[in-house]
Order: sequence, then C-alpha cells, then structure tokens
Amino acid sequence: MRITAAGVNRADILQRQGRYPAPPGAPSWPGLEAAGTLDSAPASSPWRAGDRACALLPGGGYAERAVVDASLLLPVPDGVSDVEAASLVEACCTVVSNLDAADARAGETLLVHGGSGGVGTAAIQIAKARGMRVIATAGGAERARRCLELGADVALDHREDWAAGVAEQGGADVILDVVGAAYLGANVRALRTGGRLVVIGLQKGARAELDLGALLARRATVMGTTLRARPLAERAAIVARVREEVWPLVPARVRPVVHATFPLERAADAHRALESGEVFGKVVLTV
Repeated sequence: MRITAAGVNRADILQRQGRYPAPPGAPSWPGLEAAGTLDSAPASSPWRAGDRACALLPGGGYAERAVVDASLLLPVPDGVSDVEAASLVEACCTVVSNLDAADARAGETLLVHGGSGGVGTAAIQIAKARGMRVIATAGGAERARRCLELGADVALDHREDWAAGVAEQGGADVILDVVGAAYLGANVRALRTGGRLVVIGLQKGARAELDLGALLARRATVMGTTLRARPLAERAAIVARVREEVWPLVPARVRPVVHATFPLERAADAHRALESGEVFGKVVLTV
C-alpha cells in the first residue's frame, strides 16, 4: 500500500519510549493504522491495484509504503478522505473488540474515560449506534461539551469528582478505561451489579490495589485487553466486524474527528501535540 496518511496513537508514544515493543515480525517503527492506495494485490484477494484502502497494522505505518495482510484492509468509505480514514481504523477496532468482549448491549450504560481521545470519540458514537446510554469523562468543561455534541448523554469533567457524577446517574454496566491504576478502585465502585470493567490503557499506572469485597458485592468482572499482539486471525475477525457494524455508519453516524495533521517528517511534533493533552480526537500524519 502506498501510504498517504497514518494515524498517531498513544501506543506509538509508548513504543518511542521503549515501553511497548513491536510484536515479533512487525516493523520496528511506529504506526498502527494507515490509509492510501494499493500498489499491488494478489489475484486470490478481492483487492486490486489502485483501490483506496485503510489498514490495521501491527506497526510500520509511519512510512511511504507498507505491506499489509489483505484480511486487515478496509475500503475507504465514500465521502471520507484518506486522513479521516486513517484516523478511524485502530480506534474503531479497539472499541468494537472491547464492547464485544464486555458483551455490551442496547439499553445498558457505558462509561467512557477519555471521551475526548481517539478511542473515546469513536466509543461514544459506536455505543450510541448500538443503543447504549453513554457517560463520558473528559478534561475540562469545553471538552465535555464536545463529547455531548458527539452523542454522549452525560459528560463529566474528570478534573472534578467524576465518580460522584457517575453515581448520580445510577452507575455503569460497562466501563472502557484508558487510565489504568489510578481509576481502578473508583471504577469498580461505579459498576452496577453484573458490571464489566475493561482496562484498555495504562495512562496513569499499571499497579493498584483491588477491593475484592467491592468486586464480589457487585458480581462484577475486571478484564484487560490489547489489540496489536493478537494473532492475525483474531485481528482479521475484528476488522471484519468493524466492516460489518461500523463502516456502514461512516460518516453519517460515526464521523471521523481529526484534531490536526502533520507531515510525516514532523512526527515528533505530532507526538508532542498528543502528549500535550490538548488534542480532541485524533492526530494524523500525511505523506
């Protein structure tokens, strides 16, 4: 694939810091999603040279070209630019795989931490399309307001007492958490009976004490997931689910949220922007 745009994710920052190495066989440089045009494709695949496509990658997206397994390709949706397509792939795959893992259902309440981030903005929209009620947390009143514009039913400033706000809403059936250790105790207390906490990030620590009494009282589940290191067959199945469930909704009901773009040679500036905490949605590199 000849790459024209590559999404920037917090996993890329962790890889740069030496805390998230590429899985065996993957390129050693960052980049978990990209969009562009196929230079070639095997005759046995449904793809052809010249097709516009975007891809879920195990690494290597910060490049001019990438070799992609055909099962990890998605068509660029009509009316969507390559930059917008590159901003969606990893987030949508993360959200769908984790909502499925949590058996999230219509009518349930989802709490999304980091609602203003790439995964968060996608989670709000996908969960609403599933018929869920969504509570989102974000840093500051303005960012919380923008989460409401994306479809969240309730948006809370995480700099204030978000846990009390969730309690006022009756708790959550499912929580998607990118924060990690710092929120573990409050997350468990925020769960309804039979609730499921899915830890998908460790922005504020990897180790915390868990109150097993609180977990048992709620008959709750705590699970952790990753996407990048899964076997190819599992990643391909997730991409297929996204194509089936989410892609028909893009861009009418699930719209890309791109905060800024940077040329590939300014990848360092793109990382600084993401690390600043001021990004709403995604940062994308252009080639």
